[in-house]
Amino acid sequence: MRILFFGSPDFALPSLRACLARYAVVGVVTQPDRPAGRGQRLTPPPVKRLAERAGVGVFQPARLREEDWAERLAPLAPDLAVVVAYGQILPKTILSLPRLGCINLHASLLPRYRGAAPIARAILRGECETGLTTFLMDKGMDTGPILLQIRVRIEPEETTGELAARLAVEGSHLLLETVEEWSPGRLTPIPQDETLATLAPRLKKEDGYLSWERPAGEVVNLIRAMNPWPGAAALWEGRRLTFWRARGIEGARLPPGTLFPAGGSLAIATGRGGILPVEVQPESRQLMSWEAFLRGHRMASGARFEEMKASAPR
Repeated sequence: MRILFFGSPDFALPSLRACLARYAVVGVVTQPDRPAGRGQRLTPPPVKRLAERAGVGVFQPARLREEDWAERLAPLAPDLAVVVAYGQILPKTILSLPRLGCINLHASLLPRYRGAAPIARAILRGECETGLTTFLMDKGMDTGPILLQIRVRIEPEETTGELAARLAVEGSHLLLETVEEWSPGRLTPIPQDETLATLAPRLKKEDGYLSWERPAGEVVNLIRAMNPWPGAAALWEGRRLTFWRARGIEGARLPPGTLFPAGGSLAIATGRGGILPVEVQPESRQLMSWEAFLRGHRMASGARFEEMKASAPR
């Protein structure tokens, strides 16, 4: 089996390793190198680094739709294309290239949470369960017929990063099972029920701006969902403070954003209840415990956090 692999971030690494161990991976298509970190150094996608270590040829189209990429990839003669968090929609010319089609691994129970951020969006909405789906790709965004699915529990305090790491490993097993069953024709694709479809659009920095008017449970879910990116943030004394972990607690009826004593510490009032932060990160500083942040700042019961606005400094 000759496989052409499409993928970019860490989430795709277990699936690429599984394909490398079982099949002939004839090429890897990934996103271009991009600036990253404080120094904005040009950084390759994780999938590129793994492919190069494995001696597999790497292709990095800026826009797969705009160039003659189908002609450039055709000499690889793939039997099957495997797509895991690639980051671009495959045009019809690419979809029709492999003789067995293109299989995508998606981190949700399709047709729910179609799009770029299914894990974060599920946590943000307070879901207790998500899953993994393999499907046969068509020209739409995550709309193709389903091949296999498994359900996965979301742990109560699990962040997007933690759940993604777990789903990446479980997804690699589901992907291998799909390839093994699809290639000899033992799977029957099942059309998605469009009436159940929901979307999971890509996250923006503004999605992480905390609103203290929300109930505590929703605030905690937002903090979990925005970890590791873009972070859930508010303003303290005009400077950004990012909340990475927090717990919901019962609270007195105070104006949202107000500090109040709780359990020997200070909690923050929300629209209903309050949150007790666990890990925070001041602007331009390292992550620290909430208690360490309190020790380093003059914070008293009754003081209030501000909310981030679109025009506020970040």
